[in-house]
Amino acid sequence: MTQKTDIYTRVTNKIVADLEKGEFTWLKPWNADHLAGRIIKPQRHNGACYQGLNIILLWSACVDRGFTSNRWMTFKQAKELGGHVIKGAKGETVIYADTMVKTETDDTGCEIDIPIPFMKSYTVFNIEQIDDLPEDFYQKPEPLNPNIKRDEALEDFFAATGATIRHGGNRAYYAQEPDHVQMPPIECFRDQESYYAVLGHEMCHWTKHPMRLDRDLGRKKWGDEGYAQEELVAELGSAFLCAELGITPEVRPDHAAYLDSWLTVLKKDQRAIFRAAAHAQRAVDHLKSYQEEQREAA
Repeated sequence: MTQKTDIYTRVTNKIVADLEKGEFTWLKPWNADHLAGRIIKPQRHNGACYQGLNIILLWSACVDRGFTSNRWMTFKQAKELGGHVIKGAKGETVIYADTMVKTETDDTGCEIDIPIPFMKSYTVFNIEQIDDLPEDFYQKPEPLNPNIKRDEALEDFFAATGATIRHGGNRAYYAQEPDHVQMPPIECFRDQESYYAVLGHEMCHWTKHPMRLDRDLGRKKWGDEGYAQEELVAELGSAFLCAELGITPEVRPDHAAYLDSWLTVLKKDQRAIFRAAAHAQRAVDHLKSYQEEQREAA
């Protein structure tokens, strides 16, 4: 088994195992009492946030192993900071895409460089597995104040996209024609966070339009493989977006209906979760880009 195949296999098997237990890996942080409602992306030693599938992998590791910190670093980085990884500590795998260049000869006899993408991995440790780091690494954030209302900021975020968002009925969905998001009235939701979490899911679908990201995963009808793949993209994208906006992802009532189809997709193709996470990250980046455009225009 090659290293690349091993990465795909290990990551997919972990998520499949969670789904077979009825657990949604990307929602785990908000189901864990020890995280006390903190909604934050995993961070590197320098404070930069992990992206894409690494968010899911490290969130899951925090819950599975009881870590309360969101900071991670390699053995070498810990050593450079004066820290020492605790003897016997087991690290977690994170991944990144790299490219190698292969030189070939074309039909005219000229040499051309062909970029070939591939996946690599390395091991990181949670700072709770590391002694003697500078004191600021061990400071825990204060719990969020549950009374803080963020509806105005969230309204501004979604309004900046220019999306048509209609309200009425009892279903949330994105209609590609005529290109609008349909939401039940906010009063129908358990709380404000539930409303915005579901809206984030539908807005991830909104990014697939040909005029935006032009994401076509082959959906032909409800419940087919293309449909399941697009729903998985929106699910992961919603979780990533919730982490960006500081709100709690919503466990949707239709999750159970998707379980079998997601398992089928993931077991059939061990690269599926990687593609879904990449699409999800692009969807979130696209939604965030409107905020940057708005700031530049101000």
